[in-house]
Amino acid sequence: MLWSIIKIVVFIALVAAAAIGAGYLLELDGGVRIVMAGQELNLTPLTAVIALLVLVAAIWVFLKLASLVIAILKFINGDETAISRYFDRNRQQKGYKALSEGMMALASGEGELAMAKASRAERYLRKPELTNLITAQAAEMSGNRRKAEEVYKRLLTNEKTRFVGVRGILKQKLAEGDTDTALKLAETAFALKPKHAEIQDTLLTLQAQNEDWTGARKTLNAKLKHGSLPRDVHKRRDAVLALSEARDVLDEGKDIEAREAAIEANRLSPDLIPAAVLAARGYIEKGSKRYAVRVLKKAWDARPHPDLAAVFAEIEPEETPEARLKRFAKLLKVHPENRETKLLEAELHIAAEDFPAARRALGDLAAVDPDARVLTIMAAVERGEGASDAVVKGWLARALSAPRGPQWVCENCHHIHAEWVPACDNCQSFDTLSWTAPPAASVSSSTGVEMLPLIVGSIEDDVSDKMPADPENEEIPDAEILDEPESETTDK
Repeated sequence: MLWSIIKIVVFIALVAAAAIGAGYLLELDGGVRIVMAGQELNLTPLTAVIALLVLVAAIWVFLKLASLVIAILKFINGDETAISRYFDRNRQQKGYKALSEGMMALASGEGELAMAKASRAERYLRKPELTNLITAQAAEMSGNRRKAEEVYKRLLTNEKTRFVGVRGILKQKLAEGDTDTALKLAETAFALKPKHAEIQDTLLTLQAQNEDWTGARKTLNAKLKHGSLPRDVHKRRDAVLALSEARDVLDEGKDIEAREAAIEANRLSPDLIPAAVLAARGYIEKGSKRYAVRVLKKAWDARPHPDLAAVFAEIEPEETPEARLKRFAKLLKVHPENRETKLLEAELHIAAEDFPAARRALGDLAAVDPDARVLTIMAAVERGEGASDAVVKGWLARALSAPRGPQWVCENCHHIHAEWVPACDNCQSFDTLSWTAPPAASVSSSTGVEMLPLIVGSIEDDVSDKMPADPENEEIPDAEILDEPESETTDK
């Protein structure tokens, strides 16, 4: 309504301006004299203006007719679309102008204006592969998800724009959390454009979330084939997927298949700690202790880890603490200054009841890098050396409020995991977990409950068995502290 009123007002203003101009010309004296080929023509000012306008119009008509003649000649010479292009040229100019204005509006964040310009461009151009894309993106920008999905579905009908339509609906389903539909759409998009890096990553993430490890390995191989993934990263992630596949097989009770898959994962990436643990346990079950030692030593050489020490202890579960300390020397001499090596050696000495040696093994960790595990070991050392309950409880109290130390932390969102998983439980990122101390802001106050059985439980058992009558003067050896290295290391 407002636009119609504006147009009427503008038209009246233009008519009034033309009338005033004509009246002004009529009042002017003089005129225009044209002499050509012995002929003389005198024109009044108003007639001269009219003649000039007629001349401009005649030139414009002449140029248009000339263009039409050229188009007809091209048509006669075999160009079947020459005449149609001639008549559509003006429409195309208007259409492309509206299209460019729509793209500018889209880039400026003006969704409603972009949709209006795209609609105008479609009327002139009749090229939905161009205008529908702008309309869909503008509808998403404006929050009109239903309109965007409707346009994306229209894009599916055209072979040239089908991938764009699938990708658009895929992004919508991901935003809605409909991962099942998103996975099917990602597979369709991958089949249309297997080289598209974004679709490869999306499909790989969705397959990992749905624990489709076989499909994920195929997608990973496609990324390597099309050059979107370095070979060393591919090798590592393929090992992660093989390990995940092995764990699934193990849950199904297929021991032989799980063992083979774990060994394959360890072969692909020897420094992947969970793969080394699973492969070593497979060798132990098979009776191949020598291969288990080789796997664990290679992984320990890459990075010491408590899970590796726990499985190394499982190789000879019945050995004495002294024999275990001697056998573990193979690991202790690899990285003697490593923090994990010092902690492991201290625990082994505690199990052998050599508490001064355990204190020496810890060095200055309790002062410069204390965490719950270090402080708990110090409590065990103090108890073993006969310190008072107040001293022991003091170390345990510090352990309760100390940081937990290195854990499985997502490098992307810093989410802490109790155990290793192939994809982060929080942000769903694939292969982002690393064994490290979480950032200070991510660490909550530790209760230390899982550490108490390491010291308190064993001491209470010894008290009840050996010296129930005199708890104040008790001096209990802590031989049981590391008799179960698997659970002890796992708890950490």
